[in-house]
Amino acid sequence: MTRQVVVIPDLHGRADLLDAAIRQFPDAHFLQLGDVIDRGPHSMATVAKLLELKAQGRATLLMGNHERMAQIGPDWYAQYMGTHDMGDYRRAMEGYQSWMRAGGETVRQELGGLTLEQFPPLLLEYLRELKRVVYVTADGEVHDQPPGAPSVLVSHAAPPVKHQQYPNPLSAALWLRPFEGPFPLPEGVVYSIHGHTPVRNPTRLNRHVYADLGAYQTGRLALLEVGNPQLHPKVTVLCGPGQPERANKYIQFGEMLPVTPVDLAAGKPGERPYYRA
Repeated sequence: MTRQVVVIPDLHGRADLLDAAIRQFPDAHFLQLGDVIDRGPHSMATVAKLLELKAQGRATLLMGNHERMAQIGPDWYAQYMGTHDMGDYRRAMEGYQSWMRAGGETVRQELGGLTLEQFPPLLLEYLRELKRVVYVTADGEVHDQPPGAPSVLVSHAAPPVKHQQYPNPLSAALWLRPFEGPFPLPEGVVYSIHGHTPVRNPTRLNRHVYADLGAYQTGRLALLEVGNPQLHPKVTVLCGPGQPERANKYIQFGEMLPVTPVDLAAGKPGERPYYRA
């Protein structure tokens, strides 16, 4: 039996859009691209819902660069607790402060305080569950390694490739931007799907699809149905509360994919075209 797999790009604390995605695809297995936390208003509720879905066998969770930034401080602090080496503590504080500057401050405010000594257990649990790269085959199965059959590669920012700035391919998968490609794909991979780089519309560039619509600002969230790997994904765009005009600052490149907009206020596919600059 084929399982429906729906890819969800960067949420950044938009628990309302995650709930809307679940209503839109009540029987799907969700593959979340990372950058679930910070910047937006409800990081912890978003994390809690995704962990609940994973416990039900209904979600595969990937790491984004913001999760990686959030992870560095607690990891070094845990090491410091074993070594009592002040160098480890310094690295923990540097990692923590770097995340605060990059968006973590919104999580601290949401919680009413956040320190390395009292890091939220729910967030630690979430960070431990995250994968870097997966592959989806036509039957809807999600694989940790290239399966040898036609598949779609899914990761936060880019395929895992060696890069002069990121010699570890799994780090490159969290950070690289489209203009640093095109990126080679493993044998059998037909195309890849990524978030990380905000775009005005879901976009295909060579064999890579980019789908981060800046949901935490614009209120627009792309949902990509991954079916037959020989075809490109079917894209639904949820249109919720936000400032869609903020997309004006996002870059344009490649070929825009056709989308079906869903106006969340109306609760049904919108008749107006999806917002374009």
